[in-house]
Amino acid sequence: MMVDSGATTNQGPVVDMISEKDGDGGYVTGGWKSEDGKLSYGYSSFRGKRATMEDFYDIKTSKINGQMVCMFGIFDGHGGSHAAEYLKQHLFENLMKHPKFITDTKLAISETYPQTDVDFLDSERNTYRDDGSTASTAVLVGNHLYVANVGDSRTIISKAGEAIPLSEDHKPNRTDERKRIENAGGVVMWAGTWRVGGVLAMSRAFGDRMLKQFVVAEPEIQDKEIDEEFELLVLASDGLWDVVPNEQEQKKNPRKLPES
Repeated sequence: MMVDSGATTNQGPVVDMISEKDGDGGYVTGGWKSEDGKLSYGYSSFRGKRATMEDFYDIKTSKINGQMVCMFGIFDGHGGSHAAEYLKQHLFENLMKHPKFITDTKLAISETYPQTDVDFLDSERNTYRDDGSTASTAVLVGNHLYVANVGDSRTIISKAGEAIPLSEDHKPNRTDERKRIENAGGVVMWAGTWRVGGVLAMSRAFGDRMLKQFVVAEPEIQDKEIDEEFELLVLASDGLWDVVPNEQEQKKNPRKLPES
């Protein structure tokens, strides 16, 4: 998912640009632009070797108290698609219902994400499923950008021609994550890659009931003011970042929109 923006806080309504989908749901692509042309974004989703798609994305736009609000999310499911689909359906809806969504967006995100995880686990309590999902999200409120990450999907921005990561992958062998897991009584071991309990190759996620004591859904949040140097925002799952460096993806899209 890619977002281009000029430095603006007053975009008009968002209108559909393109929307394409193949017959079996394996490949989806589309995008939009605002009526004034100051904001555009697009998405692409491709199923790999799995028989079914486990990943979802969500895009929401709204005008709240006179401010344009845009939300973008990548949800990379594992062990099934239910957790990722639940996030698509509920995460941003829950966030917008938080009483401090506009006045203290960072607090709203930090409280909404773990609560949504609790809600998902509760909804699955009578099933035998135990799937999970990452979430890499970007929330634009006016000209203030909040990037929240849970798991090993990633968000980068291009600013003044430089690719800047706005999230750090939650991998079990990350020093602080390993310490947190071990302090909670868990173990990190090598099983083809570093895994929590020899099972999960990420240290934070929604769902994953059996590992919940160690695999939390607390987001790491970065916030940035959008200015005239901001060029591009890219959110993607590890399906991209495992094979494409940040800089290479940024250089594929070097264009800069006119300043507002």
